[in-house]
Amino acid sequence: MSKRIGSITPELQLFMEAQKIYFVATAASAGTINLSPKGMDSFRILSPNRVMWLNVTGSGNETAAHLLENDRITVMFCAFEGKPLILRLYGQGKAYHPRDEAWNDYISLFPKLEGARQLIDIAVHTVQTSCGMAVPFMDYNHERDELNKWAHKKGDHGIREYWEQKNIKSLDGLETGISPF
Repeated sequence: MSKRIGSITPELQLFMEAQKIYFVATAASAGTINLSPKGMDSFRILSPNRVMWLNVTGSGNETAAHLLENDRITVMFCAFEGKPLILRLYGQGKAYHPRDEAWNDYISLFPKLEGARQLIDIAVHTVQTSCGMAVPFMDYNHERDELNKWAHKKGDHGIREYWEQKNIKSLDGLETGISPF
């Protein structure tokens, strides 16, 4: 029932743009595998073979660490309403930080979110769809705003201190590339 294609079609782009949640998976060569749900208005399709998402400050920084060591990344979307579908994007990713020139080239594509720490740029080499017939129906209520409130309360200085305390190394001790300075 699955189908593999080389790029994002216009129909699949519409599907992705309609979803309220997506999932990102990365892994270094050894150690912890990371799988994270993502929300907010943080995902952009730049071309049929390139996507980007805005990574905000969180309790860990596994994706950035993994991409420095092993650039493989998978993004998954699921239909929780309407016609069933699971969509996976396989590719190579790299992180841009606020200090990087590329950050300035792309950050305007996203809403201003306090605590924004990386842009993850993904070169998509394979798109896979599968049926999704076992995925339950779920109703979307609204976005959570706790993370935005937390980041606003911390302010820029507090966010940078948090990065220094919790985001410089991964769970496995890998460097994340983030700098609080």
